[in-house]
Amino acid sequence: MILLRRLLGDVLRRQRQRQGRTLREVSSTARVSLGYLSEVERGQKEASSELLSAICDALDVRMSELMREVSDELALAELAQSAAATEPVPAPVRRPMLNSVSVTGVPPERVTIKAPAEAVDVVAA
Repeated sequence: MILLRRLLGDVLRRQRQRQGRTLREVSSTARVSLGYLSEVERGQKEASSELLSAICDALDVRMSELMREVSDELALAELAQSAAATEPVPAPVRRPMLNSVSVTGVPPERVTIKAPAEAVDVVAA
């Protein structure tokens, strides 16, 4: 299960670390307890919009930029989760090509092809 609070915490931590700042510095500037900020960064606590605004101000990061990064992380996590949940699809069996037909200058609705039950490739040029 993807938890938004964990993704948000990861992004906040990366933002802080990019700036080379400590939890203590950011918590002091944001006027948030050090322990609470630590829990938010670890994804253990949900940050209210007011708290998030204060942290973004302390990091001098727009909330929209933060949310965009969280959104990107969420999209990647969803793709990874989706890929892990689906079973591999077996490769299609390729039959030998019997005929190849090239159709040019004819509207697609006017083309009728009668072929044996085996595979026939039609290439519209």
